[in-house]
Amino acid sequence: MSQFLSLADLCRGHTVFIQTHNYPDPDAIASAYGLQKLLETQGIPATLCYEGRIDKLSASKMLEAFGIRMVPYDRLRASMTPQDYIICVDAQKLSGNITDFIGDEVACIDHHPVFVPMEYRYQDIRQTGACATLIAGYFQELGLEPDPDTAAALLYGLKMDTLQFTRGVTGTDIEMFEFLFRFCHREKLARLERNNMEFRDLKAYGAAIENIQIYDKVGFSYVPFSCPDALIAILSDFILALVEVEVAVVFSRREDGMKFSVRSEVPEVHAGSLIRQALQDIGSGGGHAAMAGGMILPEQLPRLGAYPEAHIRDLFLRVLAGNTPSPASD
Repeated sequence: MSQFLSLADLCRGHTVFIQTHNYPDPDAIASAYGLQKLLETQGIPATLCYEGRIDKLSASKMLEAFGIRMVPYDRLRASMTPQDYIICVDAQKLSGNITDFIGDEVACIDHHPVFVPMEYRYQDIRQTGACATLIAGYFQELGLEPDPDTAAALLYGLKMDTLQFTRGVTGTDIEMFEFLFRFCHREKLARLERNNMEFRDLKAYGAAIENIQIYDKVGFSYVPFSCPDALIAILSDFILALVEVEVAVVFSRREDGMKFSVRSEVPEVHAGSLIRQALQDIGSGGGHAAMAGGMILPEQLPRLGAYPEAHIRDLFLRVLAGNTPSPASD
């Protein structure tokens, strides 16, 4: 039996929710949407859900372009039950970027390294450039042609998460690009890739540039106001593009805590291990060798003291001084 059909059999007869990581990005949205379409072919309805906000132009444009409906957890909390089935997509339980919803997390489909091993009744965790690659693989495995919108959404998620095939790309990602490109709505894909920056984003770029500090090819930048997850990630890519920087750490102070994005372009520094170790006593984090994210919750922020930027810098530099081993799953 194919991988996907075993998942479908598990879900049959149950109320199913597909949960992305908090503040979902295009890859998470595309993957959840593609999985929803696959389950529909088996007569299984599923609701897409998330915690946080759809707070980046590229993600909100996706929802509009493909008519994707995602429901925030606040609107589901009263109706969900512990017997409902949850499929985690583009995230893993206890990974630090996914809220524990009411319901039973029976399945996980993700492309990130495993930092906290968990038991699922179904899991497909493989390190690829994008989670959309795994979902596209199910279509190919079943001999199904994704409709033009689904193919375009998956292809967009794949391109965004690999930074246009320049980051974390595997042979499977390339194979799925070729597969999806045959079926995708190319004009919609082109429209999505145009005009993805808002005027207010320029303020964050300005703050990141003004506050950058570089220590032995490690670039730190603090955005002293609330900044969406996706934009923080873009800013860390921006800082990493500097010739003088091989590891970038960008963080933003928000109502929900201090949000981090880390990038590494050197094999000696695993971004996911770096942020996990740096924040282990005051927050949480994890991710790939090249890209990772993390969070310090509001109640922990006083532990950063009177000079939080310096404290955070010292946490990361202390870990880097001893190097950061890759997780066992790498």
